[in-house]
Amino acid sequence: MKRRTLILTLILIFVFGLTAGYYTAYLTILHNTSSQSPAGSTLLLPFLTSKGLDAGLFQQVWQIAKNNYVKQPVSDQDLFYGSLRGVVSALKDPYSVYLDPATATKFENEIAGSFEGIGIEIGIKKNQMTVIAPLPNTPAAKAGLKAGDKIIGINHLDTSDMSIDYASSLIRGKSGTKVILTIGRLGWPQAKDIEIVRAKIEVKTVEWEMRNTSTAYLKISHFNSDTVKDTANAVKGILAKNPKNLILDLRNNPGGYLESAVEIGGYWLPSQTIVTSKDAQGLVQTYKSQGRGELANLKTIVLVNGGTASAAEILAGALQDARRATLVGETTFGKGSVQELINLPGGSAIKVTTAYWYTPKNRQINETGIAPDIKVTLTDEDYNADKDPQLNKALELLK
Repeated sequence: MKRRTLILTLILIFVFGLTAGYYTAYLTILHNTSSQSPAGSTLLLPFLTSKGLDAGLFQQVWQIAKNNYVKQPVSDQDLFYGSLRGVVSALKDPYSVYLDPATATKFENEIAGSFEGIGIEIGIKKNQMTVIAPLPNTPAAKAGLKAGDKIIGINHLDTSDMSIDYASSLIRGKSGTKVILTIGRLGWPQAKDIEIVRAKIEVKTVEWEMRNTSTAYLKISHFNSDTVKDTANAVKGILAKNPKNLILDLRNNPGGYLESAVEIGGYWLPSQTIVTSKDAQGLVQTYKSQGRGELANLKTIVLVNGGTASAAEILAGALQDARRATLVGETTFGKGSVQELINLPGGSAIKVTTAYWYTPKNRQINETGIAPDIKVTLTDEDYNADKDPQLNKALELLK
């Protein structure tokens, strides 16, 4: 099985399939199904019996769904994949999900940086579906959605107790179609319906410019498969300008591939620990950078906010622990759990939470987030007036 470590906050909102079913057994049991009974029931029976469970109950539920549902015929494949989604959903972890082959293919395409949807990422915070970050120049960003917005409803369906993968399936869709999000925001007297037209999204994750003769500005909006290469090109361009200072903007960066964040950390922290993980058995794994510290001599400020999550929090926390950068802005999202993507036979995959992340100084990221060294709030009034007090504070500190 091919394994790839992911630390996506919710990955992109266009990713996950519908949640279905509640009960299942091993992934190997139900590969071939018949119209009469779950295939492999001769294997299912001893497996469940050995666990003190009633194999007959699973078989009975399968038969009732198969034969009694009003819309016939019922697809054995749909029941099979639904039961696999069910066993993962029983973990009650919003970041663990089973992906059927079609959804797994879409997932790989989307994390690579091209997809259709509205360009938003979501998570669960304080038991509420929450906007982690709208991606730049996407329908979500153009509609005015912000990190921290509460998603109260999707197409007028209440999101209370709704799984993230189901919410994702409601929001994603073909270019040109519409979705209505009911959004609650701090300071609003009541929630508002916002209609957004879906589009094809191309994610450009790295941008840079010189803010003045001595200060370079580098924005990383996501850690996807192109980010390392694009960052390398940006660093080459930055160093050619011979700046003394650097502003690294990780605001509204919802995460992505762990490996990308660790590799990019090497520009400031050569051959140093970027993050550690600890699993259910207490096994600690350390991730060290392999870079050469090309940016280590630049005075660096990192901009963070409530939309800075997962891989972005890891990078920010490592730079803060090593005193290689000053963090300016607001406390980050607090998505510090490890998801591992395991590709399965037949093209499907499972994304499952396997561990928690810790900064090099053993600070847990999950739910707590990373607090900035200098707190600067960007208000709605600032946003609407195209003001950026966080960036302005960074420039002031670098004078």
